[in-house]
Amino acid sequence: MAVSDWNEFVAQTDERMAAVRKGIPEVAKGFGSLAKAATAPGALDAKTKELIALAIGITARCDGCLAYHARAAARLGANRDEILEVIGVSVYMGGGPSMIYGAEALAAFDGLKDDD
Repeated sequence: MAVSDWNEFVAQTDERMAAVRKGIPEVAKGFGSLAKAATAPGALDAKTKELIALAIGITARCDGCLAYHARAAARLGANRDEILEVIGVSVYMGGGPSMIYGAEALAAFDGLKDDD
């Protein structure tokens, strides 16, 4: 799916995820705890972890992952060159489909990097 407005996509996805969280609150709470623990700074800093998550989102072809992790990486100080290198590694690991989703990830980063 090609997203034309990443901010609108995030808003729509937030609404949909709110309905899921309401329907399965314990699962959502557990997932939230997992996400917080997995992205907390440790041997790797939080930005590096978000770049890894973005790469996985590219190779898994997950639009929501692209949006949330591109935005998080930008908020943690990632720059466009870092995103392009993440795309390069993703293409290496995921081939042609990752090239397409890499382009989507770059569009997401460009569309969301100034979003506060």
